[in-house]
Amino acid sequence: MSDWSVSLHDGLTAIGQTAWDSCAGADNPFVSYAFLSALEDSGSVSQRTGWLPRHVTLHAPDGTLAAVCPAYLKGHSWGEYVFDQGWARAFEAAGGQYYPKLQVAVPFTPAPGPRLLCAPSAPPETAAILADALRQICGETGLSSAHVTFCEERESTLLSQRGWLPRLGVQYHWHNHGYSSFDDFLATLASRKRKVLKRERRDANAAGLTFHTLRGADITPADWQAFYTFYRNTVDRKWGSAYLTREFFPLLSERLGDRVVLMVARHGDTPVAAALNLLGDDTLYGRNWGCSGDWPFLHFELCYYRAIDFAIEHGLKRVEAGAQGEHKIQRGYVPSLTHSAHWLENTSLRSAVSAFLAEERPAIQAEADALSALSPYRKDEPGPF
Repeated sequence: MSDWSVSLHDGLTAIGQTAWDSCAGADNPFVSYAFLSALEDSGSVSQRTGWLPRHVTLHAPDGTLAAVCPAYLKGHSWGEYVFDQGWARAFEAAGGQYYPKLQVAVPFTPAPGPRLLCAPSAPPETAAILADALRQICGETGLSSAHVTFCEERESTLLSQRGWLPRLGVQYHWHNHGYSSFDDFLATLASRKRKVLKRERRDANAAGLTFHTLRGADITPADWQAFYTFYRNTVDRKWGSAYLTREFFPLLSERLGDRVVLMVARHGDTPVAAALNLLGDDTLYGRNWGCSGDWPFLHFELCYYRAIDFAIEHGLKRVEAGAQGEHKIQRGYVPSLTHSAHWLENTSLRSAVSAFLAEERPAIQAEADALSALSPYRKDEPGPF
């Protein structure tokens, strides 16, 4: 790649929105300039949270911008949802230094999507050259490793062909098989499962709450103030870290407009819960949720069932409800494989991790298959994959 040029940037402004989005495209909101810049400008990505932007640009031999990727220098492994802390402990116990590392990802966001963002007119070899450039960055800057997480399967395949180590994970996604209504979806479930969902929706809607789906400019500063309180409540209950600042949410709404979908439950005029979603080209992505008080089945109603309602109404192909949560299966969200790829500079560490992943991958696949057997759908309905 001697005729190609690779550069690192400590913020998106150095690249510019037009240049970035010419490579990122418009399908996935999380890799857009609007989303990533909102993280930076709100202070959510910063020294405080340990995510330091080192975005990568790749220029072709003729000087045109061929590709970009969102990348961060990290001194820890928090906020990633693909866990490598065991690798870090083993390497450091052997006298190595695992951190800092290079993370190619969307911070705090376990939503699958493209990571090697190539311009539509870029040469076909661009993604492979970018993959090699990320390895080269590690070698030239003394970083222990580079990690491309929640990437597309085709990217994981390409990276593994370039010497990276592929890794699988499991999430739960709802797929729209051309349903015309929620009842149409319910009809595909086994009778006993269908009754459970109907009861949960009935009880949630009998609690004296009203439900509102707000988008873009319809979301007021008061709505975001309430949502931030709910977000902090969830973080505090889970003993997590509040990476996202109060300023992030209204800034995101301002920059992404109608692609921000906030589902709010109110008791009278008082908001008591809300779920934040982002709208992609054919997918609704569930992100954060929180509530105050104890309301029966409110989490399921606001985060899962109303997301399905929205997807059916707008003709979306699927709903991705985020990481973890086997309870989602009984609500129609089926196991779906996620992908990542990892480059480790140290040959001994790379060999050990390669052996570990060779055992982990079939175990993850077997887990996904076993979880699929718990599907609430009738046996004559389409499978999850």
